[in-house]
Amino acid sequence: MPSVKLRVGESIDKALRILKKKLDKEGIMKTAKAHRFYDKPSVKSRAKSKAALKYKKMKGPAFF
Repeated sequence: MPSVKLRVGESIDKALRILKKKLDKEGIMKTAKAHRFYDKPSVKSRAKSKAALKYKKMKGPAFF
């Protein structure tokens, strides 16, 4: 679990921003949102293939 130490005179808002950056970097918030609801395996695979197709379209045609 990431932690942030406050220095003397440092605002709580700044510490919260630092904590949010650390959580994003480690992917904790992403996994928490993913575990919020249960997705059936078929729904997961459909979303995964849709994301792959979107990535493939974004990359463009392959020239070898």
